[in-house]
Amino acid sequence: MDSRPARAAFLEQLAVEGVPYMFGNPGTVEQGFLDELRHFPGIQYVLTLQEAVAVGMADGYARATRRPAVMQLHSGVGLGNGIGMLYQAKRGHAPLVVVVGEAGLRYEAMEAQMAADLVAMAEPVTKWATRVVDPDSTLRVLRRAFKVAGTPPYGPVLVVLPADVMDRPTREEAVPVSYPDTASAPDPQSLARAAELLAGARKPIVIAGDGIHFSGAQEELGRLASVWGAQVWGADWAEVNLSVQHPAYAGQLGHMFGESSRRVTGAADAVLLCGTYALPEVFPALEGVFGEGVPVVHIDLDTDAIAKNFPVDLGLVADPKRSLALLADAIEARMSREDRTAARDRLRRGAAERAEARTAAARGARERADAVELPHIAFAEELAARLPEDVVLFDESLTASPDLFGPLPADGPGRWHQTRGGSLGVGIPGALGAQLARPEATVVGFTGDGGSMYTFQALWTAARHDIGAKFVVCNNSSYRLLELNIDQYWKEQGIPEHAHPGIFDLSRPAIDFVALSRSLGVPALRVEKPGQVAAAVDEALSHRGPFLIDLVTERGRGR
Repeated sequence: MDSRPARAAFLEQLAVEGVPYMFGNPGTVEQGFLDELRHFPGIQYVLTLQEAVAVGMADGYARATRRPAVMQLHSGVGLGNGIGMLYQAKRGHAPLVVVVGEAGLRYEAMEAQMAADLVAMAEPVTKWATRVVDPDSTLRVLRRAFKVAGTPPYGPVLVVLPADVMDRPTREEAVPVSYPDTASAPDPQSLARAAELLAGARKPIVIAGDGIHFSGAQEELGRLASVWGAQVWGADWAEVNLSVQHPAYAGQLGHMFGESSRRVTGAADAVLLCGTYALPEVFPALEGVFGEGVPVVHIDLDTDAIAKNFPVDLGLVADPKRSLALLADAIEARMSREDRTAARDRLRRGAAERAEARTAAARGARERADAVELPHIAFAEELAARLPEDVVLFDESLTASPDLFGPLPADGPGRWHQTRGGSLGVGIPGALGAQLARPEATVVGFTGDGGSMYTFQALWTAARHDIGAKFVVCNNSSYRLLELNIDQYWKEQGIPEHAHPGIFDLSRPAIDFVALSRSLGVPALRVEKPGQVAAAVDEALSHRGPFLIDLVTERGRGR
C-alpha cells in the first residue's frame, strides 16, 4: 500500500464501506479531510447550518436504513451543539459514526482556543468514544467505530481526529468492516424453559420495543402474539414493531408516568419482554411493576437491557427474529386444544374491545374538534386520502399525534418513525434523513411549532440539496405538552387548577412559519380553515421539492 496522508486514508475507508453521505457543518480544524472530499465524488457532503441538524439528519437516515450513518462535527463547540441530538440517537439505538476534528496533539498542553476533552464530552451520549493518536491506527479505529455502531444494540460512536495526526502519512490499507453475525438463537433447553414459564398463561402480555425493528422481527412478533393470545404493548417504541392494525396490538405503555404502565403490567399473569427494557418512562415505577410470582422472560441482543431494573425468571441473549419464531413453536407445542381456543378467543375479544375503544376515541376527538376551527383529525383525513402507498411518516407532533395518526396508521415496517429521547427538533431533519435513505418514497415529517424552532434551519439544507420531503408544523402557539404535564402534576400534588405558566405560551410574538420557510428556500402555505386543506395537500404533494404546511389549530387559529 502506498503512503498517503491519513486524511485521505480516512476517506478511502468511507468509500470502501460504501458511505454515500457525510452530514455536517464544516470547521477549520477539519479542513484537511474536507478538502480531500473533492477526490471522492461518491461521498456527498450534506451541508447543514447547525450541528443538531446534521445529527438529526444522520439519525433519520440510520433509522431508515439500519446502517451506520456518518457525520462530521466541529471541535468542542460543534460537538456541544450536537449533544442533545446525540442523546436522542443513543436512546433510540441509531447507528451513527461521528467524527470530530480538533487542532492537534501537539497543542494539547496549551489549552488553546476551542480546546476541550471531546471524548469526555461525548461519553455520556455515545456507545463508545475514542481519539486517534497515531496515523497508522486511523483506519483500524474507524473500522472498529463502524462495527460498534452497527452491532446490536446499535448506537452512536464518536471518533476524534486531530488535524496533525490526519496530516501525517500512513500505509494502512482500507478494507471493509467486519460485522459479526448476531442472528443467534437460544438453545433447545432455554427455549423449553421459556415455553414452560409462559404457555399456561390466561392474561399474557408482550412488552416490545425497537429491538424488534432493528432485528426485522415484526412478522415473528405478530405470530407469537397470535399463537399465545397475548396483547402486545410498546415500550421504547418509535418504529413499526407491529402494525397498529394487528389484532394483538394494544398500544404503548406510559411515556411519562410509571403508574400508567403498571395498570397494564401488573394485571398480566405472564410477561415476555423483547427489544426493550423495563421500563423507559420519565417517572418510572420503582416497584410492583409485575405481579407477585408472575413469570417474566426477557429476550434481547442487548445484555444491559435484560434485568436492567427488575429481576426476570429467564433472560436470553439472542436475536429477536429467530427467537420469537422458535418460541412461538415451543409455546404452541405445549398448548392443549382448549388452550389454543382460549388464545384465539382472547385475541378476538381484545381486538374487538380495542376497536371499540378506538371508535370511542375518534368520536371523542371529533367532539373536542367541534371547538376548533381546524382540528388535526380533519387535516389527517384529507392527507390520508391523497397519500401514495410508498409513504414514510416521521412523527414529532407530540400532543397532536393521537389525532393525526388515527387516519394515518403506523402499519408497515419502515413506514413510520417517531421521536424518542426527549430532544426537541428531530422532526424536520429526521424526515430529511429518511428521504435521502428512501428517495423513491413520499416522506412527510410532522413537528410542532415549538419543536420546529430548534432545527428550522434544516429547511435550508432541504432546499440546497433538493431533498423533496414535505413538512407539517402543528401550530398551537404553545408548548402544549408542558401544559398537559403540569395538569397531571397539579392532580398528583393536590394543587388547584390555575392559569398555565406564561412561559409555555408561544403566541407573543407570533412566528410567521410561511415567511420563515420561504426565506430558507422552501415554499410554504398557511392552513387555518378546513376548506383550505385539500388544495394545500395537493400542492405540497405535487411539488417536486421540499414543501411546508403551517397547520394552525387551537389558539393559533386566531392570529
